[in-house]
Amino acid sequence: MTLDPLLLEVLACPEDKGPLWYFAAEGFLYNPRLRRAYQVRDGIPVMLVDEARDVDRAEHERLVARAEAGDVPTTGPAGPDGGGAGR
Repeated sequence: MTLDPLLLEVLACPEDKGPLWYFAAEGFLYNPRLRRAYQVRDGIPVMLVDEARDVDRAEHERLVARAEAGDVPTTGPAGPDGGGAGR
């Protein structure tokens, strides 16, 4: 299930307030700066720091590679741009 584009515009990491990458097929939002993943359950992002999971180095590198390929939307005021890593 994908998130509403308007929701993607306003979502930010609850810990550092920065943008997130949205991995729709995997069902989570990811903060590459803190290496934390926030699950999306039934189309609702669970934006609780205590509920986030830490991501190990190998998974982080895989996610960064996908984002750099340009197929991962980024949250924030620029909107879901599909640019991923560069924003």
